[in-house]
Amino acid sequence: MSLAMVGLTGILILLLVLFLVRMPVGLAMGVVGLCGLWYVKGLPVALGLLGDEVWGVFSSYGLTVIPLFILMGQVCFYAGVNKRLYGAAYVWMGPIRGGIAMATVLACAGFSAISGSNSATAATMSTVALPEMKKYRYSSILSTGSVAAGATLGVVIPPSVVLIIIGLQTGVSIGKLFMGGVIPGILLTGLFMATIWYLCKVHPTWGPAGPRTTWREKIASLSGSLEMLLLFALVMGGLFAGFFTPSEAGAAGAGLSILLSTMRRRLSMSDLHKALMDTLRVSSMIMVIVLGAVIFGRFLAVTRLPFEVAQWTAGLSLPGWAIILMICAIYAVGGAIMDALALLLITIPIFFPVAQGLGYDPLWFGVLITVVTTLGAITPPVGVSTFIVASMATGVPLSDVFRGVSYFTFAFIACVLLMMIFPGLVLWLPGLM
Repeated sequence: MSLAMVGLTGILILLLVLFLVRMPVGLAMGVVGLCGLWYVKGLPVALGLLGDEVWGVFSSYGLTVIPLFILMGQVCFYAGVNKRLYGAAYVWMGPIRGGIAMATVLACAGFSAISGSNSATAATMSTVALPEMKKYRYSSILSTGSVAAGATLGVVIPPSVVLIIIGLQTGVSIGKLFMGGVIPGILLTGLFMATIWYLCKVHPTWGPAGPRTTWREKIASLSGSLEMLLLFALVMGGLFAGFFTPSEAGAAGAGLSILLSTMRRRLSMSDLHKALMDTLRVSSMIMVIVLGAVIFGRFLAVTRLPFEVAQWTAGLSLPGWAIILMICAIYAVGGAIMDALALLLITIPIFFPVAQGLGYDPLWFGVLITVVTTLGAITPPVGVSTFIVASMATGVPLSDVFRGVSYFTFAFIACVLLMMIFPGLVLWLPGLM
């Protein structure tokens, strides 16, 4: 068996089998990677490579960025920033048809900018938004679909844990990846809102208008978004101006979130303890996944599978854009059957060389596949965000939730096509840094 076939066997058979028996993602990748290295190089060499790779990655100062941004999001969650964000968006958008669903998407976008997680956004906004939409007789299809779709913005809008991991694995600047995700995140938010507008135009009863609000109420509600705006300005402004490294930006954001929440008497010691424990739990989970990906990536490099795939792709008589579309299709299908972060960590060593060989900017490609892969968070059979929303939507069948999110897949497709046609949507802001 050739080395490339050994690598392919590791992906298609062993890895999928371990996933199907519900072995944790990080452990599954680590086991397959270590067994593959043992098979190819022998046990002593495999253990030596394992030690070198693990030390090389986990001694990196850059990894501190992960728990710092997670802490910032957890503090904001326990301080109730999400509820105040939704309240502000609701006052502005609620009086128009479908406006409460649009307000939910806007609140998801705002909370995503400080949490970086689609699961956290889905759970948080389900608690806040679903009862309100039920109160105003919104269709369960529209209400659950808008929450599940809006939650995916947590992976695209910075600070995003997925963009951090891509930067750490590929060497692309995390700060520039953050900046590259800003415009696509705003674009995707706008496309979601346009989808809601269209659905309410075709089905007027799905999203009846809420009560009217005065301009005084609208202006007063903006105080609810103050913390999010300050945090976003500090983190992204500091990165853009070059005042912070990504790790320093995470530390500044976490510190400011604690300071603001304490000053406004929104965060008790008990809440801070819960935020710290959740940060520890989520960070540990991500670190295990990173460890497994490092071992598995080393195994793939030894088998030369990524180079074989890149060479095979270069030999295809297809234009570059067609190959990128093929890669996007693989990510869309892969994101529907496994965790998005795990999929990216497995496939980045394979497809990044392909994209670079075709002459595409690695920064643009990183943001593009992030958008494509996060579609898997709302598509069956995995659809993590969809299942979270369904579990919190009392009395709503899962079929209604999946029907609702299906309308938003067209927004994802439109966003990806626009990013391919206009690469400047990703590259313009990073180019100003």
